[in-house]
Amino acid sequence: MSDKAIQIANLLAPTVQSLGLELLGAEYLPAPGGATLRLYIDVPVAEQETRLVGIDDCEAVSREVSAQLDVEDPITGNYTLEVSSPGIDRPLFTLAQFARHQGANAKVVLRLPQDGRRRLQGAIARIEGDNVVFVLDAAELVVAFDNIDKARLVPDWAALGLAPEKPSGKKSRPASPSTGTAKPSTGRQADKPKPKQPAARKPRAE
Repeated sequence: MSDKAIQIANLLAPTVQSLGLELLGAEYLPAPGGATLRLYIDVPVAEQETRLVGIDDCEAVSREVSAQLDVEDPITGNYTLEVSSPGIDRPLFTLAQFARHQGANAKVVLRLPQDGRRRLQGAIARIEGDNVVFVLDAAELVVAFDNIDKARLVPDWAALGLAPEKPSGKKSRPASPSTGTAKPSTGRQADKPKPKQPAARKPRAE
């Protein structure tokens, strides 16, 4: 996460927790026409086998954090607030979250290139101090957590029973337009535009 996203996540985490939910992390995306603040929420780990994040949870968090953001005012100018469940391709924001999903495959974008690459995809082998160890092509790659810009799990479609079936028989036939597996939504979200009047002073960099 960016420094701004970390600041906002630390600010809002207690509010989300008071609603019986966990704030996984935040994305802050500045843009000329207005920034986007995207929050990812989930139920506590102990409840994940019996409960899922619903649209009502997203709407409740949106209401509460919107009120808090109006008071705390951490963002200058217009922005849009989005609250979403993590979805199947869950984003990873902390070392604890990487450790929780040890053995799973992840797509990672690095802040600075390592071994000539800024993007990688591999299995999360383990956590070593402040480093995440990935397995890529049967070789291990140690990445400093601070050098990870973005990371998401890669869904195991076969394990989820959503992998496309292999065609049977020797003859090939054109696929029917009515067949196929639809990829599920990666999360529910409640969007709320937050128009704000720019402050009557020289803009400052975020």
